[in-house]
Amino acid sequence: MSHTKKLFLIIGAPGSGKTTDAELIAQHNPDITHYSTGDMLRAEVASESERGKEIHRYISKGEIVPINIVIETIINAIKSSPTDIIIIDGYPRSVEQMLALDTYLQKHKDIELSSVIEVEVSEETARQRVLGRARGEDDNNEVFNNRMKIYMEPLGQIKDFYTQKGILKVISGERSIEEIVHEMESFIQSKI
Repeated sequence: MSHTKKLFLIIGAPGSGKTTDAELIAQHNPDITHYSTGDMLRAEVASESERGKEIHRYISKGEIVPINIVIETIINAIKSSPTDIIIIDGYPRSVEQMLALDTYLQKHKDIELSSVIEVEVSEETARQRVLGRARGEDDNNEVFNNRMKIYMEPLGQIKDFYTQKGILKVISGERSIEEIVHEMESFIQSKI
């Protein structure tokens, strides 16, 4: 029986900086591994495993990768992670993803979900960071609005769920990367 791996999930709107924050924390701490959900799926495809081939079939058609495959890929990455502390950003993106992970974790006690960290930014800040000065381009604005809507729709339920478990931590993303990383890093250290 291996010892428990501690998992931290980071969620945030497009432009919240969550991926950058997680990457920097992993760089500062050799005992922490960072994965982005998209990267994990791409790595699985690159490995040419059976699961990788299956993922590729969906991605190549522009279809959503089914939830059970995403969960398997995430769990696979966690289990083969070189460290016992793992940060994953961009998951869960839906109530379905959240519940699927929860079901898995209830059955497998070798992975503990230590905390879900939300990097909270106003829509205005997110829009400015994602679109920069190119505000006139309607297509970019439309893409941003769509991404924002997809992020916001399940957010209330996701936050309620993790709040009830006592593991939601909200961090303001309205500050400099340094300040956000410092707070997030201190918080993670306090949990390990």
